[in-house]
Amino acid sequence: MLFYSFFKSLVGKEVVVELKNDLSICGTLHSVDQYLNIKLTDISVTDPDKYPHMLSVKNCFIRGSVVRYVQLPGEEVDTQLLQDAARKEAVVSTR
Repeated sequence: MLFYSFFKSLVGKEVVVELKNDLSICGTLHSVDQYLNIKLTDISVTDPDKYPHMLSVKNCFIRGSVVRYVQLPGEEVDTQLLQDAARKEAVVSTR
């Protein structure tokens, strides 16, 4: 649940989602669920020459199992808070 809570805090921020088929989509994070399915709005493809059919798409839903990476805005990530939450979750799971 740590990543789910973390991604919920990034709703409304610009992210880049790289899929397992090498497609990278940049857009505004609209929502995320417990399976890390992602909904993006105002999307653009980082390589429009390779994926011209994606130029007309403005919003998309991405199944969590096809995501390779999510690139986050560096200024929005509170690493100290994330580390503390990871430690707390590790302690709870060892009990």
